[in-house]
Amino acid sequence: MKVNDFFYNLPEYLIAQTPLEERPSSRLLVVNRNNKQLIDDKFYSLLNYLTDNDVLVFNNTKVLQSRIYGRKVSTGASIEFLLLNEQKPFWQVLARPGRRLKPNDLVDFSGLMQAKIIDKQEEGKFLVSFIYQGIFLEILEKLGRVPLPPYIHEELKDESRYQTVYANHLGSAAAPTAGLHFDGKLLEKIAERNIERIFLTLHIGLGTFRPVNVDVVEEHKMHEEHYEITEEAAFALNNAIKKGKRIIAVGTTVTRVLESAINSNGIITAQKGSTNIFIYPGYNFSVVDALITNFHLPKSTLLMLVSAFYNRINILEVYEYAIKQEYRFFSFGDAMFII
Repeated sequence: MKVNDFFYNLPEYLIAQTPLEERPSSRLLVVNRNNKQLIDDKFYSLLNYLTDNDVLVFNNTKVLQSRIYGRKVSTGASIEFLLLNEQKPFWQVLARPGRRLKPNDLVDFSGLMQAKIIDKQEEGKFLVSFIYQGIFLEILEKLGRVPLPPYIHEELKDESRYQTVYANHLGSAAAPTAGLHFDGKLLEKIAERNIERIFLTLHIGLGTFRPVNVDVVEEHKMHEEHYEITEEAAFALNNAIKKGKRIIAVGTTVTRVLESAINSNGIITAQKGSTNIFIYPGYNFSVVDALITNFHLPKSTLLMLVSAFYNRINILEVYEYAIKQEYRFFSFGDAMFII
C-alpha cells in the first residue's frame, strides 16, 4: 500500500489557527458507514446521536508546558528545548538549534534550572539531565509554554484551550484534540442521560506530528507512547463489552490504547505500558465500534487509522465533501463522528 494513496489537497485557509469561542460550537460531520449518509451538524448536538447503550471513552492526558527557552552557558547562544519524554533519571528533548550542542554542555533557563547534555541522538534529539532545586513541574510551569503543532502559526491567547476540560495526568507533548470539543455543560448533559464515561490515559509523543518518510505504508515504524488503564476503567470496559454496548472512542489515541490493551480472550486488564501499534487499512478492530475524531493531515498515520475504521476511498470522499463544505481542519478544527 502506497503512502501517496492517502494524499488529498487541502486549501491552507481551512487549517484552523485558533479555537472557537465555545468548544462545542464546532461543526460535526456524522458519517454513517452502513449507508454512506453524511449529516452536517454542530458538536453540541452530539447527544442526538447517542443512546443509553453507548459508552464514551476519553483520554485524560494533560499537555506539559514543555517548550522552554534558555541559553548555552559557554556562549550565551539561545536554545529552545521541547521535552519529549522522561527516561529516568534523564529527559529526552528536541533542541533547536542543536547542531553545536555536545555532551557535558550546560544550558541555563532563567536561573531557575540548568540542563546538562548527556547524549546527542539523531534527528535533533538529546538526552539531558536537569539540575534544579524544588519541584520540577512547578519550575516547568514558570518557564514553559504549551507546545502547539507546527501547522498552527498564531499565538494562543489562552493556553487552557489546548487542554481538554478533563485533563488531569501530565505527560503529553500534544493534546488529544477530539476531546477539545467537550465542555463542562456537554459532559453534564451526557451524565444526565446516564451515558457511561470511561477515562484512560495515553501520553501523546511528538512522533504524532512526524511525517511518514517511507513510500510503502507497511514499512513505517510507529513511535511508542505510554498509556495507563486503571482497575476501575478496565472493569467498566469489560462490563460494557460483555453487555454489548457501543464503545465510542473519543479520538485516535483512545483507539490505539483500546486496540493495544485487549488480550486474545477479549479481556482488557488494568495495566501500564507502551504501544507502537500501527493501524492502517486491513486492520480488524476488536474493541472500538464508533469514533469521534478531527480531520487529519494528508499522508498521516492518523488518516490511515481513520481509513482503516471506514475505508480509504470512502474516507477520502468524506474529506473531499468536508473541504467543499469548508469544514475547519486539524487540531482546532471541526470533528467527525464515524458510526
